[in-house]
Amino acid sequence: MMPKKLILTDDAFATLIKQANVFLSDEEAKNIKNQLSEALDAVSILKELPTDQVGKTSSASGLSNVLREDVAQPSLTQEEALSNASVAHDGYFIVNSVFESQDN
Repeated sequence: MMPKKLILTDDAFATLIKQANVFLSDEEAKNIKNQLSEALDAVSILKELPTDQVGKTSSASGLSNVLREDVAQPSLTQEEALSNASVAHDGYFIVNSVFESQDN
């Protein structure tokens, strides 16, 4: 039995684009919506697989704890770190905002 085709509605896609804070032309939006719909359809096939006997995993490689130890090493002083900052205040970098206000 073929899995039920997933339908990505215009409203759901518009919500996704708004949440992602992405600005697309009408043509870009149409192309991306079609590509995303195809990807969702491809993944929906996985719902048909018998996975009740498959254990949960967070890694397919089987490796664990492959990170190095966190060892403190000499670093820059706060003054050195801020020495090339275009604007600093009370020991912090001052940068322009990267998020727009969501006031409605």
